[in-house]
Amino acid sequence: MTPGARTVLIVDDEAPLRRVLERSLTREGYRILSTGSAEAAYSLLESERADAVLLDIHLPTMSGLALYLAMVHRWPQLEGRIAIMTGDAEAEEVRSWLDQNRCTVLRKPFNLREISVWLEGVWRVRERETGNG
Repeated sequence: MTPGARTVLIVDDEAPLRRVLERSLTREGYRILSTGSAEAAYSLLESERADAVLLDIHLPTMSGLALYLAMVHRWPQLEGRIAIMTGDAEAEEVRSWLDQNRCTVLRKPFNLREISVWLEGVWRVRERETGNG
């Protein structure tokens, strides 16, 4: 499947990981928005449409979990299209949050194929919802 103009927002304060994801997903044909902070991500979404979001939990000034809740409150269509990236999926605070919020978790370290497979699933669901699949 060719992604075309599908846009992925990457939110991670680790610049090297962001660059790897940006390069890989650009090669797959995605349009990429990328930032290292929660505030910049929220601002980007005010002016740009994202079809999917890859979101780190540990950001400098705001938890990715708090940003997730803010994003789905403001843009409900993003629910089910945000994947949390973390190495702390088993931490009590994270586990408790995940028990209350339906969200995909991509455990670090992940491989790039996991990201591609998740995105393909997001597009399939979206096409079924819009009657294009």
